[in-house]
Parts: sequence; C-alpha cells; structure tokens
Amino acid sequence: MTTHLVADPDATGTAVFPARPEWLTLSAALANEAPMIADREDLLVTIAPGAGGGAPACFYPARALIEVDGTYLGVDPGTVRPADLSDRTRYAPTWGLLTHECGHAAHTRWEPPDGTPPAVVEAALLLEEPRMEAAQARRRPDDRHWLRASALNIAVADLNFTADNPADGPGLTTMDAAQTAALVLGRVDGGILTATETAPLARLLVDILGARILDTLRGLWRQALEVSDDDADTMIDLGRRWCGALGIDPDNPTAAPGGYVDPSAGSALADALDAVLGAVAQAVADETPPTPAVDTDAEQASEDAAREAAEAAARTVFSGGHHRSRTGGTRTTGTRKPNAQERSAARVLARALSTAGVRERVTIKSTSAAPPGRLRMRGALAADAQRAAGAIVTAEPFTRTSRRIAPSPPLRLGIACDVSGSMSHLRGAVASTAWILAHAGHHATIPVETATVIFGEYVRPITYPGNAPDVVTTFAASDDWEDITKATDALDGALRLSRPGAARLLVIVSDGHFAYNQYRDGQKRVNRLRANGCAVLWLTTDPDDNPFDGVTVHQLTDPTNTAQAIGRAATTALQATARR
Repeated sequence: MTTHLVADPDATGTAVFPARPEWLTLSAALANEAPMIADREDLLVTIAPGAGGGAPACFYPARALIEVDGTYLGVDPGTVRPADLSDRTRYAPTWGLLTHECGHAAHTRWEPPDGTPPAVVEAALLLEEPRMEAAQARRRPDDRHWLRASALNIAVADLNFTADNPADGPGLTTMDAAQTAALVLGRVDGGILTATETAPLARLLVDILGARILDTLRGLWRQALEVSDDDADTMIDLGRRWCGALGIDPDNPTAAPGGYVDPSAGSALADALDAVLGAVAQAVADETPPTPAVDTDAEQASEDAAREAAEAAARTVFSGGHHRSRTGGTRTTGTRKPNAQERSAARVLARALSTAGVRERVTIKSTSAAPPGRLRMRGALAADAQRAAGAIVTAEPFTRTSRRIAPSPPLRLGIACDVSGSMSHLRGAVASTAWILAHAGHHATIPVETATVIFGEYVRPITYPGNAPDVVTTFAASDDWEDITKATDALDGALRLSRPGAARLLVIVSDGHFAYNQYRDGQKRVNRLRANGCAVLWLTTDPDDNPFDGVTVHQLTDPTNTAQAIGRAATTALQATARR
C-alpha cells in the first residue's frame, strides 16, 4: 500500500520539531519553494527527523501539508539553501522527496468514491504513483532528475516486505511482487527510470509472476499513465482490474493471492532492488543537475553587440532623406494618393487592433507584514522560523486582493519586402499594405509602431516608425541581391523587436532565394528575435519558396490580401500578449 499519500481527511501531521531551530527555518524555506513545484499557493512543508508518518515523506491532501523525514537530508540543515539551485545537488534525494509530494499536490486530484473496497483503493493508489510522476515530469521536465534521485526510496517504503532483509518481514507474496513491478517498472514506462537500470529486476519479476500476468499488469499501469488528474472513475476501474489480474477478491482481501512464493525469491528480489537502487543513484550522480538557462558573460556580450549593430543599421536606413532616392539600386519609383479601399482597410484594421489588445479585469495579489488581509499560515510559519533563528523578519503573511483592468499591450510591427526581380508581382500589394498598416496603427486606441523597408542591393524605408504618410510610396523590384540581414537589423533597431514590453511581429515578404551567407546570417537574426519573444511571419506565393526555419509561413493565393494576412497575424500577437 502507498504509505506516503494519506487520504484520511482526519489525519494530522506526525512531526514534532526538535529544539534546534534550523529545522523550522528549513521547513519555511522549503514551503517557499513548494508553490513553484506544485503550482499551488496553499502548501505547508515540514521537515524534521521522524516526520513523514513512517515514510520518507508524505502528503496530507486535506491539510495541504507535506512532511519530509529529515533523516534523509544527509547534510547539516543549517547549511541548506533551497533557493540556490546549485545547492540542491548536495541533498538530491530529499529534494526528490519534496518534488514527489508536490507532484501529488499538483496531480493527485481524484478521491475514491465512498464504499469502494479497500483492496481496490489500494490498487488504484498504487497505480497513481507512476501516473503522478509522469504527469509532473511532463509539466516540469527538469523535475525528472530529482524524481529519479528519490524514486527507489519512495518505492521501497511502499513495499510490504523488508528489502534489506526479507526474513524480518512476513515473506514475499505475489501481491508484493506485483507492487514492486508497478512502483519500479511503472516508472520506466512513465519516463522516470530506464529499462537498462531496471533490467535485473524486470527479469526476476518475469520468473516470479510469469510473463502473462506481468504483461497484464503492465497494460494496466500503462493505461493509468494516460488518465487525467481528476478521473477517479477510471483509476478505480483500473484498481478493480488490477485485483482481478492477481485473483484478489475485493470483498475478502485478507487472503494473499497465490500465497507466499519461494522464500529465496524474497532475498533475490531484495538483491535486485538494491542493484537497481545503486544503478539509479550512480546515474543520478553522473547526470548534470538541471539549471535554468542563464546568460553567461559571453552570451550577454553577444546580445549587446547584436543590439548595437541593429541600432546602427536603423540609424543608417531611417535617418536620412537620401535613402529614399529614386536612382541607383533598390529604387522607389514615386508616390500616389491612397484609394478608398485602402482608407477603409486602414479603419477596419485599426478597430481590430484596438479590440485585440483589450484585457479583462485581472486579479492583483499583494502581501504585507501586517493586516488588513488574509493570514497565510505558510507566511506565518516563515515569520516564526525567522524569529526563532534570530533573523530579521521579512515574511509577509497577510495577502490582499484587488482587481483592475491591466493596460493594453502596445504593438511593434516591422515589414521587410524583398525587391529582387522574382518578387515584382508583389510590389503593389506591399506598398498598399505598408500605408494601410501605418494608418491603422495611427488610428488604433492602443500604442502601435510600424515600419516597412524594402531590401535588395540596399535597404530603403517605405514607412517610418511613428509616422502615418499621406501618400503611398511605390517601388521597383529589379535587384539581383537581397540584403536580408541589414533589413532585419534595421527593423529591430528602429522598433526594438528584440526587447520585451510589447507584442512584436516581424513580417518578411520574400521567396527566400538568398545567397548562402545572407540566408545563414538572416536565419541567425530571426532565431535571435524569436528567442527574445518576437513572432516572425513569412509571406510567400509559391510552395517551392525557401523560408527560414521556425517562422510562421503563410502562402498568399491573392496578393491583394496581403494586408489582411498581416493584420490577422498582428491581432493574434496582441491577443497572445494580452493573455499573459
């Protein structure tokens, strides 16, 4: 039976704090980390020698309480700094125990219906173990490392026979072997352990249970891995089928199914568990612990250099009127007055942008050291821990909630149009789109900045940031070279596309047939923009065109719909930002 998930709503914690205040301080520190792991704000955490209700750790759902046995810590509790990610490796099994119980808090959301036979409940809770850990690892992939570090501690604690010396226990039953299969091999199918690490145990379980029964049980825990967090009916059904596969009568669970197996099998199973435990522990020790991506000095220097280059390109392209020359390569050819359809399209797009940026009322939570507000027990415990340790009290146990409408996010939108000879059929549509977008941004009720450039042998501006031109600027498309890198840099520098604070969209209109170095370097620039949160839309007219990797590609079947396609992408970017 699972000993560390306490379903009894009347159960209380078992921990009694020792005199040393370090355990209280550490409990508060772990409680501060639990919300991120479990995606819940109401959890209390206790760590102390003897906590855990007889298990290495346990979770009390009715009390939102996690207990961890401090004897597994292995280091001086006064030296533990859970907020320091690099420190967690020193006590990886304990961090894994906390992660496991946080996984229950996040994903074990079902309760057995009243009247369910105890044997069925026990079987369902057994299948819950690999199901929950698989769900936690899908939601937070880095947690797999820590779950591996504690997996066998949890599994051995849940077994009914003594792994180190089976002679001290009641003997090995078929049910014991089935539990071992679910708790260890189930974690293989859940992606926590590997088949190589557990191979000795898997071979032994085939001998003890038989291939037919083991395959049936494996089918059940694999089905459990696909069950949603709150689907009690399916989990209870799987528990019944588990009992049936082992010949258990749910109404008379005291009779051990199949009786006791050969006494030597218990020793062999314990030895196999020890071998698995050693293999997993060694693999975890050899793995590089997960750490969040952080900018090294070299990465930061590279980003700074890229931003400086983008700002320099923007000054070169947008600063002087001579860049609008009608002579030389990459030519503009004149101007014309916008027609009625373009004016109407600008007004329609302005309304769409204004509506897309509207946010709902949001809840704002704030904390304080004193009322008014709702008292959070976790914060109160943290304050008590700080007082007990003689530290300055920084905990803020009172929370208050207010609601307001968040400001609408701004939009920054840049368009780069290829003017090589193969793109001449899009000249008119892009010139019209540039004017429509500039005026839509000017009339929208949210802050909008747009700019359009053409790129060939040179990069020329068609519309400028913050400017709604009176006329539509037309251009030629007869170049034999495409400077996509400078065009991307110029729009980035002028519109701050690589910087947060707005919904950002770069639109590239091109067939993508660039020289090798331009394609390579252009791809790098687009990758950098996307990594910094800027969406990239590539407009093309031919399925054989060659857009950059990772961008959103839209094939224009009718060039006159260019403005509508870009408008839809812009409103999508705004809506995505408004939901954050």
